[in-house]
Amino acid sequence: MLALDTYKTIVNPSKEVIFKDRGSKFFGYAYPLQDESQVKEIVENLKKSHHKARHWCFAWQLGVEKVQFRVNDDGEPNNSAGQPIYGQVLSKELTNVLIVVVRYFGGTKLGVGGLVNAYKTTAQYALEASKIIVKTIDVHYKLIFDYQYMNSIMRIVKEYDIVLIQQKMEMNCEFIVAVRKNESKKMEQIFSELRHVKITKI
Repeated sequence: MLALDTYKTIVNPSKEVIFKDRGSKFFGYAYPLQDESQVKEIVENLKKSHHKARHWCFAWQLGVEKVQFRVNDDGEPNNSAGQPIYGQVLSKELTNVLIVVVRYFGGTKLGVGGLVNAYKTTAQYALEASKIIVKTIDVHYKLIFDYQYMNSIMRIVKEYDIVLIQQKMEMNCEFIVAVRKNESKKMEQIFSELRHVKITKI
């Protein structure tokens, strides 16, 4: 059972996978996704490398607490491609991921049932070829303090495994830190009790 402040995603693009049915070939790819704007570029690149294919169908999901998703049948019958691909994203409980399935038509129509099975299976293969990891949902804070208090701040950072994203070390120091959502209230309390630290959620 995943903690409430964690989610599953993939680390790197998967290797290419292939599924065949009655002459049609389906090539599957899974990609980690940070932003919707990446989708167009990835699909365009696959269109160049598979320029003789008929369809480039995909599904993606982004976000953790506020989720966005989209499915695309790219000319296949309604709900026969994008939805079965998306179903695999849901079954593996993933987010921040894009799956593209490229189809070369083999001369024999597969029917809606055949298409659903082909797109679903290819998406499943692509995810099986991916490394799935669990990541934490983090809250980011800015800490501002005088340099003389550096040691006490660093002690807390180390003790609670806080991720230091950015640091500016001058007379007036500034840290950007990431804290697990489940721990955020506790960390706010700890830093707020240090009168020489100004803490702001960002």
